Amino acid sequence: MPSSTLRVLSLIPPMTQLNTPYPSTAYLTGFLRSRGVQAMQADVALALVLKLFCAEGLRQIRADIEKHTQTTARVALFTEQFDRYQATINPTIAYLQGKDSTLAHRINSRSFLPEGPRFESLDVYVDDDGGDPLAWAFGSLGAQDKARHLATLYLNDLADVLKDAIDPRFEFVRYAESLAGSQPTFEPLATALALPFTLVDQTLVALALQSVAQHQPTVVLLSVPFPGSVYAAFRIAQAIKLHHPHITTVLGGGYVNTELRELAEPRVFDYFDFVTLDAGERPLLALLEHVQGQRGAQRLVRTFVRDQGQVKYINLAEPDVPFSDVGTPTWDGLPLDKYLSLLDMLNPMHRLWSDGRWNKLTVAHGCYWKKCSFCDVSLDYISRYEGTTAQELVNRIEAIVLETGQTGFHFVDEAAPPKALKALAAELQARGTAISWWGNIRFEKSFTPDLCQELADSGCIAISGGLEVASDRLLKLMKKGVSVEQVARVTKGFSDAGILVHAYLMYGFPTQTVQDTVDALEYVRQLFAAGCIQSGFFHRFACTVHSPVGKAPQDYGVTLVPLPPGNFAKNDIAFIDPTGVDHDALGKGLNKALYNYMHGIGLTQNVRSWFDVRVPKTKVAPDFVERALAGSTHPIAINKIAA
Repeated sequence: MPSSTLRVLSLIPPMTQLNTPYPSTAYLTGFLRSRGVQAMQADVALALVLKLFCAEGLRQIRADIEKHTQTTARVALFTEQFDRYQATINPTIAYLQGKDSTLAHRINSRSFLPEGPRFESLDVYVDDDGGDPLAWAFGSLGAQDKARHLATLYLNDLADVLKDAIDPRFEFVRYAESLAGSQPTFEPLATALALPFTLVDQTLVALALQSVAQHQPTVVLLSVPFPGSVYAAFRIAQAIKLHHPHITTVLGGGYVNTELRELAEPRVFDYFDFVTLDAGERPLLALLEHVQGQRGAQRLVRTFVRDQGQVKYINLAEPDVPFSDVGTPTWDGLPLDKYLSLLDMLNPMHRLWSDGRWNKLTVAHGCYWKKCSFCDVSLDYISRYEGTTAQELVNRIEAIVLETGQTGFHFVDEAAPPKALKALAAELQARGTAISWWGNIRFEKSFTPDLCQELADSGCIAISGGLEVASDRLLKLMKKGVSVEQVARVTKGFSDAGILVHAYLMYGFPTQTVQDTVDALEYVRQLFAAGCIQSGFFHRFACTVHSPVGKAPQDYGVTLVPLPPGNFAKNDIAFIDPTGVDHDALGKGLNKALYNYMHGIGLTQNVRSWFDVRVPKTKVAPDFVERALAGSTHPIAINKIAA
């Protein structure tokens, strides 16, 4: 299939992550190279941030600000303190890249960096005795962490200035996401793309065209995992079409796979020649054969095209590339020494997502459970479960360590299978391969204390899993396949093995009552108090069109609100819950409680005290988790205690 003229460039558009490359291009580049294709990759997202957030970039921002008469308090502070920002930006970026650790001492002095509104968040740490306000959060030995947090606040201040003065859509993660997320029509995105370039646009396009000039591709792949990377992907494709119309442009990624499954908007194809769905390996092979004239258009796989002004979906039935044959991801071509270790939130698990550069790898494709009613279980990335051998996984791990020189791995599975993890741990130890790793699991009984210890011995440092709404009634309705009692035992096993445990928590699920919410928080309080979990985060439930709730709302006691007409994105869908609970009002109390629990505060406090609204007493026995860990939770006994 490959020809000497075929060259494929995969680009990461802004914005995704700044601490590590988003893995889609690494996967595709490694796979294509394994098939003999000349494949390259570049991270335009990181390049954009480094170009804007440097001494020269700040000068350009100030020059742009001077063209306008209106300003905000944040922008005024930036211009007033410009000399300090200009003097500190390059050293601070270098520090966040791990190139100058000694700068931490100056940053921690609180006299080196100019401090804008983002630093007001530190007020919550002020000690009653007038001591260091961050000592409580980081302790006397946390100098590097403290400095990273301060430097992150400093960068966020600058991002706010850029948003106020240059581009109101700019954010480090959610860049212009409202133009694409569950957006029924293409009109908002089309309007934005027709506007004159901002400084951000100019910089983005220049960097993208520079990468194209460097690699001379015949095909450019743009992977958009989130709504916040869609606008920039279209801007890049727009520039390529203008300056290099002969280049074939392809759009794919997680956002496309979830939100554009019913794409019918012809204008998308003014920017992209092809839009592909689901796992990219098989569609790409077919598409590249088509580009080379070796396959007709009617033999494409899971691909949207525009034909005579109409959008057509072509899907020739061909088997997907087995997970065992997708090859080893490669980070060749990405500037691994330039990523930024940020510390935005003090949540111990969230820092793993933003702090440090992790090699991202998948233990298995899809989810072995694929039953949860809130999840997109009908889509390929969940429904098609496929694994490989532990030997092949460790081969990939060792190849990645050899290439990158870094031994940290984030397994990005929806839920890593217990059997596969057990085999992986055994293989790692048999070979003496020393790595650190973390990932997502289901809190199922297969994770015995012995297995937890085996995983710890193989390098596991943290795991996350879904407790969702800590209510056995709702867990059953969700088809989660776990109980609160089981979660308590499993999480304690991980914690006892020295593994950090993070719980995904949820509120606002269909038929969830105020009583359910109060009881769920009581369960969570007890789990923290018993040392079962150390980290957590409450997400507001969102119904999607691909989930069991979205497909059969009557089974969950709710009625869907009809989607507005449109031929573009479709994902989140509103619903009417007959309980009428004001979940937003409860959410404030849930998050406040959780924040304190993670810092060991309020663990003996009545859970009702966290809420600003009147809520009922919990019906959960005060020693429920204690009994669960002792193996003596009996429903009748618990009910008597609760009464």
